[in-house]
Amino acid sequence: MRRIDLRSHNDRLRPQLRLTQKGIAMKRLHVHVSVKDLSESVRFYRGLFAAEPTVLKHDYAKWMLEDPRVNFAISTRSSETGLRHRGIQAEGLAELDEIEQRAMDAGLMASPEKGANCCYAHSDKQWLTDPQGIVWEAFHTVGEIPTYGGHRNANEACCTPVTKLSEITSCDTNSGCC
Repeated sequence: MRRIDLRSHNDRLRPQLRLTQKGIAMKRLHVHVSVKDLSESVRFYRGLFAAEPTVLKHDYAKWMLEDPRVNFAISTRSSETGLRHRGIQAEGLAELDEIEQRAMDAGLMASPEKGANCCYAHSDKQWLTDPQGIVWEAFHTVGEIPTYGGHRNANEACCTPVTKLSEITSCDTNSGCC
């Protein structure tokens, strides 16, 4: 009977798996947390993720992690701390359209936001709110911008739906819904 060393066998397979995964477009989970002290929070998450932030500004930090595949952002731009919103980052417009279609097929109320400037990025978005009131953002980032919220005032909300989803009563053409 032949003995196989599984460690060396798995090590030989790992590069092939990585190459396969690189060729596949995969959505990324997004989590945004509002924090009081950015430097203290960066220190904490740097240790937790064992990685430096991908983006680091005076009021914002973001990690684009591969394991787990997540876009994790923190900012000091809200008076309330804690989980700000969650989302799904699409790798392309086709994936964002797929998410929008799934929402429509399920009869979910969604609020589109094309050309949004937020979190130092220019994106197309779909906002949804789950039955518990948890805000979800589906988005595709198309570029970077030099300021946190584009042309918004420093006190104006960013990373929130333009139309409050609770105000939408139907998915009529001009309702702000899908």
